[in-house]
Amino acid sequence: MFDTLSDRLASTFKNLRGKGRLSEADIDATAREIRIALLEADVALPVVRAFIKQVKERASGSEVSQSLNPAQQVIKIVNEELVGILGGETRRLRFAKTPPTVIMLAGLQGAGKTTLAGKLGRWLKGQGHTPLLVACDLQRPNAVNQLSVVAERAEVAVYAPEPGNGVGDPVKVAQDSIEFARAKQHDVVIVDTAGRLGIDQELMQQAADIRDAVKPDEVLFVVDAMIGQDAVNTAEAFRDGVGFDGVVLSKLDGDARGGAALSIAHVTGKQIMFASNGEKLDDFDAFHPDRMASRILGMGDMLSLIEKAEQTFSQAEAEKMAAKLQKGPKEFTLDDFLAQMEQVRKMGSLSKLLGMLPGMGQMKEQINNLDEREVDRTAAIIKSMTPAERHEPTIINGSRRARIARGSGVEVSAVKNLIERFFDARKMMSKMAQGGGIPGMPGMPGMPGAGGGAKKKKQVKQAKGKRKSGNPMKRKAEEAAAAARREAAQNGNPLGLPPGGADAQDFELPEEFKKFMG
Repeated sequence: MFDTLSDRLASTFKNLRGKGRLSEADIDATAREIRIALLEADVALPVVRAFIKQVKERASGSEVSQSLNPAQQVIKIVNEELVGILGGETRRLRFAKTPPTVIMLAGLQGAGKTTLAGKLGRWLKGQGHTPLLVACDLQRPNAVNQLSVVAERAEVAVYAPEPGNGVGDPVKVAQDSIEFARAKQHDVVIVDTAGRLGIDQELMQQAADIRDAVKPDEVLFVVDAMIGQDAVNTAEAFRDGVGFDGVVLSKLDGDARGGAALSIAHVTGKQIMFASNGEKLDDFDAFHPDRMASRILGMGDMLSLIEKAEQTFSQAEAEKMAAKLQKGPKEFTLDDFLAQMEQVRKMGSLSKLLGMLPGMGQMKEQINNLDEREVDRTAAIIKSMTPAERHEPTIINGSRRARIARGSGVEVSAVKNLIERFFDARKMMSKMAQGGGIPGMPGMPGMPGAGGGAKKKKQVKQAKGKRKSGNPMKRKAEEAAAAARREAAQNGNPLGLPPGGADAQDFELPEEFKKFMG
């Protein structure tokens, strides 16, 4: 959603790099480019004006003029101001001192409230809570059935006493759900309310009646991030009519302009608390303004990536794998390789994970064209191998490769490439586990293997002996001549010349020496 904005800001900052000093004209030109980028991203005009004013004031001050790298300082200012308009610090849920904590979801029809109720329930369950979803949307056809299906997929409980489709009193259902939650020991109640196609008095009154009946600890306004400027208008209407404590952005993975996300917190004064960025129930997390600003500026989001890894990978399994690699590269088998690959797959889409790495904004096109099915093909190849082949891939010859290729439905070359990649990865991982750093790269200061890994012992190159002739007669003559030289050396003649006497008189120089001496 923020790709276009990220690209515009990146090109703006590129023009600043390499300048030792920024003039007033440079700052004005940069501010103008940022203003255009924000307006094109559908950010509300009052937000853009306030943002540009703050950036220009700080960029014209001493913190830029006296810095060693003015361009980096401007990027830092823009980053901090982006964090400010996104809401500043991360806003956490407020839980009731006496359970259950009641969370009410409000918003327009089609904003994604029902699906989001399931995502929030699953997220809370992962945090150690026992949530209960309550079906108070009795207007929309099949809304109650949809919530029941979502709750089942999220593995959380649901309270749906009325069939819906226009039958039942949503206010009474909301009231009864609190007693039900207490009786069944649910510590969080999530109330899914009805929406409308537009703001009307009936919608506002029903939402206000449910709010007064259950007295929620948190009222979350669910807004579709793809509707642009209208999201801000809707949020203001709900704030004045019903009141809410926080905002949840849905459909953040869409390709519409992300101006709503950048405007809504600043205009309404209510912070964005959660963001939904996919269709799966796990594509949901708390909204961190600093991390979002970092991603918009192409600096990645390593903290979110680390959190995902911690949730997916078992500490015990990681330690076991590290111990294996330290013993030697042969301990790491294709079974381990497959297990590691499946763990990474559990973290979510590979393109999303790569997008969280710093500097990946420059490789956006390659990441978008990444074939997610390649992981499935690799898994199919490994699963088509016998246990012995997975344990010791060196035994895989041509006929075995052909059999594996037929079993996994790929070309033989794909099997060969996988095995080669596995050997390279195994060697690199073993080297890193033993403290040698990444092969081909210098070690980090203060880390094992600093200075490019362990120093290799200087190998003394053995001098090659004189090669022997392949002709038996010639070799025999050479051996006889060598024996004569050794005998002559032993008799005191270091040059191997015959001793004095008759033999000395008969001695002649070789033809080459005669020519040389004229």
